[in-house]
Amino acid sequence: MARIKVRYVCAACGGVQVKWMGRCPECGEWNTLEEERVSSAPARGPRDGLSRSGETARPLPLDAIRGEPVRRLVLGNGELNRVLGGGIVPGSGVLVGGDPGIGKSTLLLQMAADVAARHGPVLYVSAEESAHQLAQRAARLGLQGGGLLVLAETVLEVVLERILEVRPRLVVVDSIQAVHSEQLAGGAGSVSQVRDCAAHLLRLAKQEDIPLFLVGHVTKEGAIAGPRILEHMVDAVLQLEGERFQAYRLLRAVKNRFGSTHEVGIFEMTDQGLVEVANPSELFLAERLPNAAGSAIAVPMEGTRPLVVEIQALSSTTAFSQPRRTGNGVDLNRLLLVSAVLSKRVGLALGNQDIFVNVVGGLRVGEPAADLAIALAIASSHRNRPVAADLAILGEIGLSGELRSVSHLERRLREAAKLGFGRALVPRGALRRLEGHLPQGLEPVGVRTLAEALEVALAG
Repeated sequence: MARIKVRYVCAACGGVQVKWMGRCPECGEWNTLEEERVSSAPARGPRDGLSRSGETARPLPLDAIRGEPVRRLVLGNGELNRVLGGGIVPGSGVLVGGDPGIGKSTLLLQMAADVAARHGPVLYVSAEESAHQLAQRAARLGLQGGGLLVLAETVLEVVLERILEVRPRLVVVDSIQAVHSEQLAGGAGSVSQVRDCAAHLLRLAKQEDIPLFLVGHVTKEGAIAGPRILEHMVDAVLQLEGERFQAYRLLRAVKNRFGSTHEVGIFEMTDQGLVEVANPSELFLAERLPNAAGSAIAVPMEGTRPLVVEIQALSSTTAFSQPRRTGNGVDLNRLLLVSAVLSKRVGLALGNQDIFVNVVGGLRVGEPAADLAIALAIASSHRNRPVAADLAILGEIGLSGELRSVSHLERRLREAAKLGFGRALVPRGALRRLEGHLPQGLEPVGVRTLAEALEVALAG
């Protein structure tokens, strides 16, 4: 009979302690140690210690290993292909996280139906919803599920058996926190269950060259729940972001061993599920009022793709002793910096003004290239004078009021010209790099300081 021992595992970092402590000594978090009972004979997964061919793995010289080209499963969804790096890699493990109700299950169900129609059978393991509920959702989305096999099961051993029995082209587990092993102590969702169940699934996926998608719950801070080691075990971590009351969703690659971590996919939530947005810049500007005070056009980079977005600002006399600074879609620290530079270097009296800044469409803009657009939107609202409607604005603001160049300037200008903007306000130092590379129909206007930029943008 196996002897039962007790250890304590940190839910934040996955560190193991022999006794309970109020604070984890590895990550410093409080009240995160959970009791875990383990047997002296731990459960072994299928073909533990064996290579994919079933033989014991042996070390090989690097020169003797042939780099075979990766044959990806190409999807019909261009945005999802972009984020994954060109398609799904066989044998890869992908962890998908996001807030409850943001659309994770909808996106994966659509992807599973697409793979089933294009490449072969797909096994969808529904550990939280019944098969009837999943069928109702597929009917609402209008999906054809001929090759989509649904398994409503939460026991790990049964799931592993069905994967070996069906041998699908893709496996989706929704969600990993609801799966548990009968050979491990603790309930579903505990640190040991999540870690070991994910390890067994990922091991089988790599041995059989079956891509695996795992849905992960998130904490109230937005991080993926469970031990952090789970993110290190998988090949890619995708985060689905967006506001609950906005139609747009952003799929961001936090980690990707087979592609770039700078790619972002943009989707719109409709009655037919998540639909890819082919031209997001045009959508973000669809309801813009060209001559409204407090509106400016920025061109941030989302991954490797430039987007043209509208930044709105409102400056209003405060009724309190301390004026408020509120940013929706922009970093609050950048907003405070831009407001301080406007007051100190330009002379705008913002000390008694409440300032509200919003990025239209629910997009989050975190890069400094939007500093100049934020500043001009605030100044436009404060002076009640609109920014020129044909002007796209790019530039980072320094603490001395100088304007600094931004990366990928040529690509940003090309995107602005494609949407019909005739002028672009850019830092003067960047004009030398643009010689001979300007898109047709776009005139760059170089300025050196924030004060000069205000004169040009608000001249009309």
